[in-house]
Amino acid sequence: MPEPEGMPEPESQGGGVADAVSGNWVDQLAPDWARPYLRLSRADRPIGTWLLLLPCWWGVMLAAAADPIGLQGRDVWIAIGCAAGAWLMRGAGCTWNDITDRDIDAQVARTRSRPIPSGQVTTAQAMGWMVAQALVAFLILLTFNRAAVLMGVASLVLVAIYPFAKRFTWWPQVFLGLAFNWGALLAWTAHTGRIGGPSITLYLAGIAWTLFYDTIYAHQDKEDDALIGVKSTARLFGSDTIWWLRVFAVLAVLLMSLAMIAALTPKISALSMTLALVGAWGLGWHLAWQLTQLDIDNPVTCLKLFRANRDAGLIPAAALLLAALV
Repeated sequence: MPEPEGMPEPESQGGGVADAVSGNWVDQLAPDWARPYLRLSRADRPIGTWLLLLPCWWGVMLAAAADPIGLQGRDVWIAIGCAAGAWLMRGAGCTWNDITDRDIDAQVARTRSRPIPSGQVTTAQAMGWMVAQALVAFLILLTFNRAAVLMGVASLVLVAIYPFAKRFTWWPQVFLGLAFNWGALLAWTAHTGRIGGPSITLYLAGIAWTLFYDTIYAHQDKEDDALIGVKSTARLFGSDTIWWLRVFAVLAVLLMSLAMIAALTPKISALSMTLALVGAWGLGWHLAWQLTQLDIDNPVTCLKLFRANRDAGLIPAAALLLAALV
């Protein structure tokens, strides 16, 4: 799963992970015994949690904006519960990713300093940590309605499959998108009690967004990936990457706009509709700006732009919150 949050370095220092932020709180403040486990969860690199959380916020805020009653107290809890659940399930998913990729990670300069290939934890310890995180996340999930609980359990299939995707398809980013944007469906369902057409369209918009940012991310490792036979859209697209990213950006904006129009038209509120659509097109402008900055052969730039997608995703989240409040 995507997780880096700092400048890649050739080797780890003091047990830290090479692509973690220099001076991050895990390396500075966490007890020594906890650091390998927090590193497994990518607690030192929060961008992945944001990318998992933001579709959840899109889903619940779009549902609230479409509801004649508007934003309710339960929506606040859904947003908070999704935040805690995203942190835990991102941690569990990344731990699972490290367990399945331990041999591959040992061959890649950026990842060989991760806790398992570097010997900071055993595979059995990592497995126990993964289960603990997932169980706590499940307890939070149980506070949602039954349909949302079932949606949450179903997502485990996607989480389990994703680490293997790069072994059998050139499109592992699609599998990441399926897993990382599931929260749009879950949070919508937590508010409404059922999956709706707008939530499915929003989900597809999120997948297009994931294809955009994770293709940028994958360009960091394309040389090592080629040597060890790992597939990715970065390797597949090569010099045509910019063209493909434009396609994904357009799809993300159009699908998100369609989801908003479908959800908000029955409410007959021009202000809510306008605010929501400003968010979708704000996302589009941010993605367009990223394309003006991108150099696919510069890993530092790729990492910077990958992390910038937190701000990109916050734009529609904030717009939908306003639409739900008016």
